[in-house]
Amino acid sequence: MRTLHAWLLALLVMPAFAACPPDGQTPDSLKQLKALKFETSDAGDRKKLAIGLLDCLGDPDPVMRDDIAYTALSTWMRADAFDADTLRAMRDALYAQLDGDDPQGFRKPYAALALSEIARTDRIKPWMTADERAAMVDKATAFLAAVNDYRAFDDKEGWRHGVAHGSDWLLQLALNPALTKEQADRMLEALGSQIVPDAAPSYTAGESGRLARPVIYIAQHGFYTQKDWDTWFGKLVERIGDPALAWNDSHWLARRHDLMSFLLSLYIDVDQSQDANIHFLKPSVVGAVKKMP
Repeated sequence: MRTLHAWLLALLVMPAFAACPPDGQTPDSLKQLKALKFETSDAGDRKKLAIGLLDCLGDPDPVMRDDIAYTALSTWMRADAFDADTLRAMRDALYAQLDGDDPQGFRKPYAALALSEIARTDRIKPWMTADERAAMVDKATAFLAAVNDYRAFDDKEGWRHGVAHGSDWLLQLALNPALTKEQADRMLEALGSQIVPDAAPSYTAGESGRLARPVIYIAQHGFYTQKDWDTWFGKLVERIGDPALAWNDSHWLARRHDLMSFLLSLYIDVDQSQDANIHFLKPSVVGAVKKMP
């Protein structure tokens, strides 16, 4: 006999991406539900609708994608509305979205954002096994490191924001007390690749601050010595590029801008923190600023 998790997963991924809005719903009915703050009295109806809304995370309409689908899923997960089998099925369906095609560039960033909420449920009330959690760290770090679409906000199309959404996913994993040093190492490697990205976009939509938050909560675990942090920040400075290009190359300037924005965002939070492990970052952050060309 199929388990509930297997049945739900089959329902979620066959066909790969069903129609949006889900069966039985219209844009107007979903907007009405939003006006009611997504309150539903029937748990079964809520579960069915949540499963249907996963496909809407790739909808080109920003209202459907962001204001309705993601907001509904987040609202319900933060209200502890789903059991572990449902969360597992939703997680695995979102993994499938990350592995699938995304020609318009909406689906994968919003799948990552929804996965950050799934990671949060496990942080608040653990339900994943250690292996499942480790697999999620692998998925999250691979997603963030692979982001190469740096579009953020468009007045007509809304948000894509893969770097920020991937950072939010790592943030929830970093906050989990079950995080291991090996997992933290991989997270810092992925974060570094986007703090100073090779493609050299100039971040203007809050990406640097979003990248700083998981670093802060990785530091809170106390895994690293001062020397470890000095080395990590030093490598970030090196990512700016060939010193011979200093101040005379647009990509060099963009990478310098991105790193400085990250360091300043990080410094403010570290300086104000009362947590000793977080405040421990301050000398390394200051040292990196002083090394900036």
